[in-house]
Amino acid sequence: MAVPSWLERLRAASKTALVQNGKRKIHYLFEDGKEMAEEYDMKTSQLVSRKWREKNTLGGSGKWQVEVGEPTSLLLGALESELIKESSSNPVFMRKDTLSSFQWRIRNLPYPKEVYSVSVEKEQRCCIIRTTNKKYYKKFSIPDLDRYQLPLDAASLSFTHANNTLIITYQKPKEILDAEEQLQKELKKIKAANSGDGDCKTQ
Repeated sequence: MAVPSWLERLRAASKTALVQNGKRKIHYLFEDGKEMAEEYDMKTSQLVSRKWREKNTLGGSGKWQVEVGEPTSLLLGALESELIKESSSNPVFMRKDTLSSFQWRIRNLPYPKEVYSVSVEKEQRCCIIRTTNKKYYKKFSIPDLDRYQLPLDAASLSFTHANNTLIITYQKPKEILDAEEQLQKELKKIKAANSGDGDCKTQ
């Protein structure tokens, strides 16, 4: 069965936990050298951010790629942001999940709701945002569904628009809700390192 395979990878990964600023931070190191870092809200167990890093061709650590949470461009240091500054009016695409759904927010989209259409492309395993005024187009995948090898369901997809922000919601399938519940139980068992550097090794 396909569902346990991703959970098994998570269980097999070397994990380090750190509690900081009301968040539980989990660092995963997989057998293939990939790293994943997640942050959860301590009160709600809500996923706040998820980032990935792979070894580069020279064997060094590559840059973190944000999957969930604020895009890296918004987190750049003052120096870098002075050098490469995106227009503040450009659309900003980010994922911000809830406990029951995957959610994406695209800021700086001022057009009314009727301009947008959001569809599921099952063969390409992605969702596509289109606008009738041809001002915005975006194709994005749902890595969680790919990891659990689950099909995309158009009935799970909905969207709304408010305050110049397009909010797209995809209800999490039961398989993922169950797997996340199991994972949370396991993550709570990992003893958190109280040091601020996160270099300790557990498990």
